[in-house]
Amino acid sequence: MDRKVLILAIILPFFVNAAFAQRIALDSAGMASPVAVPATATGQLHKFSARQLVAPVALIGLGVIGSQIDDIKELDFGLRPHDHHSHKGFVFEDALQYAPLGAMYVLKFAGVKSAHSYLDATVLAAGAFCFTGAAVFLLKETVDERRPNGKDFDSFPSGHAAKAFMGAELLRREYKDTSPVIGYAGYAAATLTALMRVSHSEHWLPDILAGAGIGILGTQAAYWVCPHVQRWLFGGWIKEKGLKSKDFAFVGMPFYNGKVQGVSLALVF
Repeated sequence: MDRKVLILAIILPFFVNAAFAQRIALDSAGMASPVAVPATATGQLHKFSARQLVAPVALIGLGVIGSQIDDIKELDFGLRPHDHHSHKGFVFEDALQYAPLGAMYVLKFAGVKSAHSYLDATVLAAGAFCFTGAAVFLLKETVDERRPNGKDFDSFPSGHAAKAFMGAELLRREYKDTSPVIGYAGYAAATLTALMRVSHSEHWLPDILAGAGIGILGTQAAYWVCPHVQRWLFGGWIKEKGLKSKDFAFVGMPFYNGKVQGVSLALVF
């Protein structure tokens, strides 16, 4: 069995089991989380639906299948240079991959109506980053797909595409009731990020398709699970202190030091 298929057979049930765990938690509690899920229609964002799996699973499947077919694998829409040279140092997509996530915070600071508070959205973002990052790391370490430029064997899946589409799905979910255009813009930035990875010979087409699917699925898993984790970790403390959302916040900031990329988080109260 191909290693991509084997690892995905392990990862995908994990996401689905997370959804069922969320559903069981709702049933046993008889209500949504008092911390992260408002007692409004917003709570619907956290309910599992099989239809949510269609797009990300299809993208991941296309990535896995496409990686076995040379004509699909080498499809580059005329973006990739013929010499397949490797870019050194900072490239534009290193920043662009965080644009959808950054836009979510900019809009929240600007007071644009969204589905969750700054705190709850940050918890969801952190959860999405963990789910997505774990899946990407496991696949990269196991699959050993050589990049088009030959730099290393970390081609499958694309981490940049995964983080960009993770942020795009977060942005869409938070602002879909305010303006669908916001979500479209996030997905446009994510798509541009993915295509730039192809143009810089860092990834094959199947790599970015699989990365996009993993990023979307990582965000979905965060919406299914994080409210209950947040309640478990902080619910008692918040209740004991008599705090409200305005009394504390998570502060998140993307960082890049020339070698390492990520998101730093801090709890301020």
